Amino acid sequence: MTKSASATGAASLWATYELSLEGPSSGNPFQEVQLRAIFRHGEREVRVNGFYDGDGQYKFRLLPDAAGTWTYETLSNAPALDGASGSFEVGAAEPGHHGPVRVSNRHHFRHADGTRYINIGTTAYVWNLQGDAVEEQTLATLAEAPFTKIRMCVFPKHYRYNQNEPDRYPFPLIKKGTSTWDGSFNGGNGAWEFDFERFEPDYFRHLEKRINQLAEIGVEADLIIFHPYDRWGFSRMSPTQDDAYLRYLTARLAALPNVWWSMANEYDLMQSKKPADWDRFIHIVSDNDPFDHLLSVHNCFAFYDHNHPRITHSSIQRSAASNSSLWREKYGKPVSIDECCYEGDISELWGNITPQKMVRRFWDGTVNGGYVTHGETYYNESETLWWAKGGKLVGESVARIAFLRRILEEGPDEGLDPVKSTGAYRIAMAGGLDNVVLQQLFSPPPGEEGWSRVQAWWATAGQPHRYYLTYMGENQPHEMTVAVPPDEHYSATLIDTWNMTETRLSDSVKRGEVLYFEPKPYLAMLFRRIDG
Repeated sequence: MTKSASATGAASLWATYELSLEGPSSGNPFQEVQLRAIFRHGEREVRVNGFYDGDGQYKFRLLPDAAGTWTYETLSNAPALDGASGSFEVGAAEPGHHGPVRVSNRHHFRHADGTRYINIGTTAYVWNLQGDAVEEQTLATLAEAPFTKIRMCVFPKHYRYNQNEPDRYPFPLIKKGTSTWDGSFNGGNGAWEFDFERFEPDYFRHLEKRINQLAEIGVEADLIIFHPYDRWGFSRMSPTQDDAYLRYLTARLAALPNVWWSMANEYDLMQSKKPADWDRFIHIVSDNDPFDHLLSVHNCFAFYDHNHPRITHSSIQRSAASNSSLWREKYGKPVSIDECCYEGDISELWGNITPQKMVRRFWDGTVNGGYVTHGETYYNESETLWWAKGGKLVGESVARIAFLRRILEEGPDEGLDPVKSTGAYRIAMAGGLDNVVLQQLFSPPPGEEGWSRVQAWWATAGQPHRYYLTYMGENQPHEMTVAVPPDEHYSATLIDTWNMTETRLSDSVKRGEVLYFEPKPYLAMLFRRIDG
């Protein structure tokens, strides 16, 4: 008699489809039972790993990328799980289901179905480990916020303002240790003990629940797989245990459409991991993800080599978001400044920048062809700081980031690329922040040398001959000489990025005309072509 797996429901395009089988529960199924399924659609095969979900239940998941008839068969070393087969129909995509985000046109992103994706991130590392009340509050906050991505951890986090214990752990707990922050990453002095040979399925079910709820409100989960802020020993597992964790994690989560793989937060602070470990981790995750999710490695000090062929985009910690154009050129991939410091008022230097600085860094990254991630660290008595625990957003930058998002949504579908226009100059960073060099890109036409230099400090991005967005930052000029291409006409709109206003200065300007306006910082100018 042919065995078949039970399904969770009807299958549709770009939605997780789950099948379940009953199998052995004795011994250690996490280590001793192997399960794989082969899904077929026409001549194509998609191989996925199954996983043990506790109580004798084994599951395997597909993220269908084509409608029509699919079949499956299972392979396992456990007779009860081996040789199950069946077929099912995949219907059209439900509203809002667009598939995983992938790299588009080298430096930007799109969903798998071609829908444009604008990467506007925020960070709340362990919001998913704060209990239902705070977690639901975080989801409600995100539903009203402009963010399309949240950086979050698989494991709990040990740090100042993070001394509460989670309700659940990823591995069976053997012995409790201290929760007190003692100023070191590896707190607890080794007192915590876990059984790293087994997993706690309920922990991962809860993680999946929160990731799926993010998908419902259009937010991608940039999932941090390892990090150094650890009092429990999760950052110091053996290589064999690390690898088993990665295989279990990818088996469970790879079929969730809104997952990104961030191999680490600040990989270079994890001294127990060597370069060869990170390369091995990258290969394990990408080899066991048949659905091609985005993959990155995030730094503290030294950049990981973003040229690695399996890294899809550069995830960078730097305050100088204006360098995005240089990193785009160096790595040939999208640039996401995932830590540019945090708007807030805590004592740590990285956690007390002004909202004006946060907004400026978003604009600096945008007009240099990159993407920027927000963070917030305002202290409160409950120590529910957004950057770690989520909850509520109270900072002033969020509304301004929403304003920027609307401008980007109304801009070119291809995204914004740094513009090298005739007569313009660019700031190039050579050898660090103290070594600023003006790099001439094109020689200005005769007679235009003076006004072209006025533009030297103002970065511009757009799409040539159609759209130009220039940001003036903290400068406060009272005029701008138009530097659009010759013989083309554009509308000119002055944007106050802090006060969130747009003022049409002219319905038709051409190269060499002068625009006048009230001098103030944080202005931008938008030119849209009106002819041709």
